[in-house]
Amino acid sequence: MATGDDEAPPDAPQPPYEILERGEIYFFYRPKVSVEEPHSRDDVQHMYLVLRPEFAAGEGGAVEEKQSSDSGIVSSSTKSRRNGAVGEGKHGGDGAENIEIGKKPLFRYIVMGRKSLPETTKRTRPYWGFVELVTTNPDDLKKMLAAEEYETKTRGHRVNPAARPVGEGVYTLVHHHSGTRTDTRLVYKLEYPGPHKKHEPQDALNIEDQASYIIQIKNPEQPAPPSTGLGRKRRALFPAHLQAKFGSRRFVPADPPDFLNYEGAEFILIPASSAAIEPELGVEIETSDSVNKNDDDLIEILGLSKDSKRIRPLINGVWA
Repeated sequence: MATGDDEAPPDAPQPPYEILERGEIYFFYRPKVSVEEPHSRDDVQHMYLVLRPEFAAGEGGAVEEKQSSDSGIVSSSTKSRRNGAVGEGKHGGDGAENIEIGKKPLFRYIVMGRKSLPETTKRTRPYWGFVELVTTNPDDLKKMLAAEEYETKTRGHRVNPAARPVGEGVYTLVHHHSGTRTDTRLVYKLEYPGPHKKHEPQDALNIEDQASYIIQIKNPEQPAPPSTGLGRKRRALFPAHLQAKFGSRRFVPADPPDFLNYEGAEFILIPASSAAIEPELGVEIETSDSVNKNDDDLIEILGLSKDSKRIRPLINGVWA
């Protein structure tokens, strides 16, 4: 008969992971300038991830620390997204404030340095990326993903096409330990496109149905090799308690996930596994062949309809 809280015995084996955060993940690609009909990865300019946390480890599972609302891109007068370039006038996120992610949406717009994710079936060098935007306003995200028209002296009128959604699913950030080794992993599983659809752009961009990546945060105070990473002015300025976790190290696990709530936070992804990952996800999902739109769906937030050509990669698994 139970005599108190349902706690495991002290000598019970502990699971090899702890869930730090759970939420929704979205994948996008942007075609190259003036390319309206991409057909392969060669036609892709940039790849983006959007993380929308819905649960965080800790009391109540609903509070995270993020950069101050008066820092970063949204508060800056230099908001150009042309070619995905990082503007000289931009500064990384700084300051700190708490947000209840159960009451207000939090979006992290992430730029991958390459036009794909790492392949989980191969030993490969880490893939670099950075957090470009942290916002609670869906309109800010919509602007980042929208098309942009501009004029140049040499080529005249140019169009930077709108980003295309190419994957939607769930993710967790997991503190993983094995023996004396510990790391933090980004684990995801796609819900759309469904398993019975084509996966042409997904295959080209290495967006697998499910995957696990070790994710490490780069120390913004450590120098980077020439012509790599963000300029010093653009890097995140973490609060003292987060910066202290680095010590003299160049990289640390993404624990806590608050590291990713600062614009200019740089990270690397290292393939871990594409095997069964439901235990690490902490959630079981059923895939579907159709997108069920609701008030929380990112596609609706972006103002797109299911008939829009722009979402064909997501719904039908084909290039658009």
